[in-house]
Amino acid sequence: MHGRPRKSSRDGGSQEKDMAKAAGLQSLQTQFFKNHQEKIYTKEALQLNAKLLEINPEIYTAWNYRKLAIKQLLESEPDSAVIKQSLDEELRVVERALKRNYKSYGAWHHRKWVIALGYSSLDHEFQLLDQFLKADSRNFHGWNYRRFVAEVKKSCDEDELKFTTKKINENFSNYSAWHNRSALLSHMLKNKSGGISAKEQELTEEYELVRQALFTDSEDQSGWFYHLWLLGQTIAPNGPKLEMSWPCNGSQLIIDFNEQSHAYVSAFDTPFGTDHCMFSEGIPLVLHFSEPVKGVNASTVRVKSLLLESESLVWRPLSPHGLQAKTWVAMLKLPSTNFRAGKIYTIQIRVADTFGIISSNGYNFACPTVLNFSLDVHTITTRSPGGNFETVALAWEGESFSPLDIDENKFPIELHLGSLSIDRSENQENTEWQQETLDREIKVCRELLEIEMDCKWAKLTLARLLIAQDMLSSGSILQSKRMHTDEVLQLFNDLIEIDPSHAEYYKDQFSLILLDKVSRRKQSLQEYCWESKGTGSLSNVGPNKWLRLHGLSLSGIGSLEQLLWVQRLDISHNRLQSIDGLEALQLLGCLNLSHNLLANFTSLGPLRLIKTLKALNIAHNKIGAHSVDSTRYSFPSALNNSSISNADIDRDTDQENLGSSWEITITFKGLHLSQLDIAGNPANDENCRRLLMKTLPSLKWLDGTSINRCS
Repeated sequence: MHGRPRKSSRDGGSQEKDMAKAAGLQSLQTQFFKNHQEKIYTKEALQLNAKLLEINPEIYTAWNYRKLAIKQLLESEPDSAVIKQSLDEELRVVERALKRNYKSYGAWHHRKWVIALGYSSLDHEFQLLDQFLKADSRNFHGWNYRRFVAEVKKSCDEDELKFTTKKINENFSNYSAWHNRSALLSHMLKNKSGGISAKEQELTEEYELVRQALFTDSEDQSGWFYHLWLLGQTIAPNGPKLEMSWPCNGSQLIIDFNEQSHAYVSAFDTPFGTDHCMFSEGIPLVLHFSEPVKGVNASTVRVKSLLLESESLVWRPLSPHGLQAKTWVAMLKLPSTNFRAGKIYTIQIRVADTFGIISSNGYNFACPTVLNFSLDVHTITTRSPGGNFETVALAWEGESFSPLDIDENKFPIELHLGSLSIDRSENQENTEWQQETLDREIKVCRELLEIEMDCKWAKLTLARLLIAQDMLSSGSILQSKRMHTDEVLQLFNDLIEIDPSHAEYYKDQFSLILLDKVSRRKQSLQEYCWESKGTGSLSNVGPNKWLRLHGLSLSGIGSLEQLLWVQRLDISHNRLQSIDGLEALQLLGCLNLSHNLLANFTSLGPLRLIKTLKALNIAHNKIGAHSVDSTRYSFPSALNNSSISNADIDRDTDQENLGSSWEITITFKGLHLSQLDIAGNPANDENCRRLLMKTLPSLKWLDGTSINRCS
């Protein structure tokens, strides 16, 4: 039937009736808007308005008009009985409108507004809701309104929970009832109300309830979503954790300080062996938390060392979105005097000595942590660390790369990567319950998959349970092998095949698990460690050591807390559309993003926060292919970036290219790139290249060609 024109079965008389109704509605609307404009709130005007809403309850302006009429009544009428009578009429108008469309947002919002005034019977509202939920037990408007009325009436949470149990038992597929149950239990668990004394006992009973729904209809999503909520409650942390730091705890940095240029050349251990890095603005101190936090400052994070001068370190969030971030950085500058070469200086970082670090969901960082590392300051040198790309451009691919030969005797497999121990001794009993719960639910999913091998919900839930079990059994963020990684990867591969409509989500999850597997242990990282002995290097102190994660079909980036030490990263030939989170790599000097799916310059927004970046390859993406930049909702733009003024935009740029001009200026302003490759992108015309050279005065190589700024 697709593609065929519809044949109207309505006769001429029916069409004439429709035209008459449309004319009548138009007449009502015209008169209503006239009354609204002239602020006429007579009885006749309100009756006309009510008639209009009975026909079309989606006219939000008509509901606002009634609010204005009620406000005028409240200000002028002293008799509460008259007010109550008028408000009862408002509720009747809403009921008639809901009979027309019981999913009308405007009608439900207006009823809430009337009830909140405090003149109406709440018992009547529950009776009305019973009727609505009998007609449609899954009407989320009705459930949302019931939560509102219960809150106003201060109803007992336990009674409301019993009501959801009744509705769920009537129909396991009632998603709205499951959702209402999760909202009630969240409140009850937080406040320990409704007779709840032990979270563990209550959640165990909830798992038993939802299990009935899963085995009744394994393809219905309602129970699975509730099961996911239960899993979140089971493994939810009590607050944010400090996952990683750089320099890592217990490490030592060997520092050569150039007194003339105030630059530092640091040597430190990595999974590659000893690596070197040059810092011109100071040595970055990086703290990476398990979730975005705010409140990281000199009061909540204290740094102690004989090297520190009197002023406190300034911590800044590595996020383009505001004052919250998972990663925070401060620059440690060595004083020009009062230190001696050949001496080892200890740096101590005390995190959360006082309260003030708070997660985005309001939890306090309640795990005071002490980190220690040392600086071995060697003889002051005037050696230039190089990295100016003046002779030859950096080669991104080719025969110059070879697998890195690592001396296992000098750098054993179990090299300490800076993991932070998670102390579970304070709540060992809760951890045992968590493990028992995960074991039981994993068994349930496996039993269900024996019955229905291709049940996508069972496979997805099993993958999530196995991930949670691996994380729970780990003594630290990096230590302990993930026992189920290969099985989880296979589950997501299966899901891509059996549920292609959600394949992109499964591919993203696959990418995150794969990166976790690659970066978790030094032994697994070795396969991806390469060196380039060719010219065009960032440093002349040794070979270029690269982490090459190219060609893995990655669609997302994760596990970055395990890669804070990386300076040269190749994630080319993947499927990346975003590099959000990459700003955590504060040592990054070379980055290869070529042959991905990046669609706009602003998708590179995180790179603005990496001041060490010198060479960038974004060739063969899709930058400039789309005229509408959807990343403006996530990354800085002309509309929300106060640091970019109109003076920053090239005045000679024509209006047609104004959008890309904003993107280039916002993305690259403040970076100190020496080399940039953008070939193979739609946005690679002469205007784009000219603006890039203007925005990046430090640029010496563009697409492998030396820039002559004198011409």
